This record gives sequence, structure tokens and C-alpha cells, in this order.
Amino acid sequence: MKRVPIVPTIIVLLAVAYMVHLGFWQLQRLGEKEAMLARYAAAQASGEDVRWPETPAMAERAFYHRSRLDCRSATGETTLSGRNAKGEAGLAHVATCIDAEGGARQIVLGWSRDPSAAVWTGGVVTGWIAPGPRLVADPPLAGLEANARPDPRDIPNNHLAYAVQWFLFAGVALVIYALALRKRMRGN
Repeated sequence: MKRVPIVPTIIVLLAVAYMVHLGFWQLQRLGEKEAMLARYAAAQASGEDVRWPETPAMAERAFYHRSRLDCRSATGETTLSGRNAKGEAGLAHVATCIDAEGGARQIVLGWSRDPSAAVWTGGVVTGWIAPGPRLVADPPLAGLEANARPDPRDIPNNHLAYAVQWFLFAGVALVIYALALRKRMRGN
């Protein structure tokens, strides 16, 4: 009878242990993501105005709140694919706002189907802070239609699926290795 190979067995068991670890890590991330999404939904429901975030850490806490910016000038207008408040596909018009402190802020002015529809030179903007961070104007500016309001439900939460995937990988690795060992022991 042949012996179980020590080094390959240790390698497979370490790989399986790491895959199981990744599965539990994804379950932990699931809880963190659910808490973050609940925080975002509560922020949006409150309608509370907050100061524009100055740092990335402040931005994460400000997402989905309302805010206000005084744009002294606007530059770099561009368009991105986007949806309007009715859910229709088109173009979101984005400009870089230069505020009173000289900071550059991204402003989503509004929506249209025409890439050259917006001309905006600055002013006071109110709206919703979306990831980026960017301020989605509400009401829209420059004669544009309203963009779809940023919605935390649009953020994917796939962590449970990823956890199941890692656990399945671990199980499959064990089954394949067990079959390989069985074949080796039989001498086939």
C-alpha cells in the first residue's frame, strides 16, 4: 500500500484553509456592507444638509446627504452615460466647480440626450452627495432635466455569493484531492 504524500497534502490543506478563511472574510464584509447601505439609506431618508466633505473619510460619511456648494467658476464640462429621473438613458452633464477656497468639485448638472445641451458658468448648487464624491444637482441646472437621484440600492452587495463561492472552491479542492489520493492508493 502506498503512503499519503505529505507535502502535496499540506499544500492542499493550506489552500483549502485559506479558501475557507476567504469565505468567512466575505461573510464579515457582508455585514459591513449591509451596515454601510443602511447608513446611506438613512442619510438619504433624512434629507439633512451637510457641509461638503473636505477629506475622503468625511466624504464616505456624507454620501447620500444633501449639500450646497458656491461655485465661483466652472470648467471641464463633459458628459457621461446616465439616467434621468424617469429612468431614461441619456447623458449626465458634469462640470468641475471651483469653490470659494479654490477646491475643484464635481457637479452633475443635469440630464439630456444632447451632448452640447448645457452651458454653465457657476453659481450656487444644491443637491445630493453621491460617491466620487460628486454633487448631483437638485434642482438641475443649465436648463437640463433632473438626473436620477443617487440611490444606495444601486450599490451591489455580492458578498454572500462570494462567500458561498469560496466555500464551494474549498469543497471541490478537497473532493478532487481525495479522488486523486484514492486513485494513487489503488495504484491505477
